[in-house]
Amino acid sequence: MTLEIIGTGKCLPKAAINNQFLETVVDTSDEWISSRTGIHKRHLASKETTASMAVEAAKQAIENANINAEDIELIITATISPDYAFPSTACMVQQAVGAVNAVSMDLSAACSGFIFAINTAYAYIRAGIYKTALLIGTETLSRHIDWADRSTCVLFGDGAGAAVVKSSKRGLIGLEQGSDGQKGMVLNCRYPEVSNPLNQRVAVPGYVQMEGQEVFKFAVKKVPECIDALLEKEHMTHADISWYLLHQANIRIIQSIAKRLREPLEKFPSNLEQYGNTSAASIPILLDEVHRSGQIKKGDKLIMAGFGGGLTWGACLLEWTID
Repeated sequence: MTLEIIGTGKCLPKAAINNQFLETVVDTSDEWISSRTGIHKRHLASKETTASMAVEAAKQAIENANINAEDIELIITATISPDYAFPSTACMVQQAVGAVNAVSMDLSAACSGFIFAINTAYAYIRAGIYKTALLIGTETLSRHIDWADRSTCVLFGDGAGAAVVKSSKRGLIGLEQGSDGQKGMVLNCRYPEVSNPLNQRVAVPGYVQMEGQEVFKFAVKKVPECIDALLEKEHMTHADISWYLLHQANIRIIQSIAKRLREPLEKFPSNLEQYGNTSAASIPILLDEVHRSGQIKKGDKLIMAGFGGGLTWGACLLEWTID
């Protein structure tokens, strides 16, 4: 027994800022940003929250799956930017959509989060514990960005994507994932230091910090290795794969991965130019768009792969089962 995706959804904040706007905020230029990252604009939360975007994406996915919220037995929300330490974002989604029978929890694996959520749901479903799950990637990264740091503020955006999965004989074929905590600090965001009666400090917010070259080298090496290991394990080749849905971090990373896999760039759909890096939300947002546009067809085999802070990485290989 495995799992299949039966519905998808997404939510982006209404407000979007382009590179020309960022020229008025920080010392940068549209040419510099677009040529190095492929990003032209990104959506930023105003009234939206991590939870509210997750709820909207979830509602769309539930409707698209043609199920009732009461049918959902498990909700996993992947996020590194929750609105609250507790309750979990997943519990907030549960309440908002009426999934009264669901066990709900958050998962933190940065930009790999949605892949980790799929793999976690697969373990529950394969074990026979649950049959139907709602998986969400949602981020309000703009709250963790130093808008005076031109090396990071141009990269990230806010948004949410979701998928409903259920127990099936077809769908997910195989998975691969890993982590390397020894290099975790090359991409980090620290919470404020402890402030209490024994250790009185001013609570300074933490911002995303990144060693860009190290992250680039990690991604373009580890993702192709992960994909090739997955294909070898499942006795398949690149020729069997119709689409690669990668975490949308940087167009140069996607191009480099395609080159290392010796696959045409046309097999790598991208929406990076419109949304920037939305961390755990990027893959499910992209998945929803290629699904609803009809770009992927029933029977297509696709690989979804994520990479990010931790350091973490993961990939899943599946057959698309939606008509």
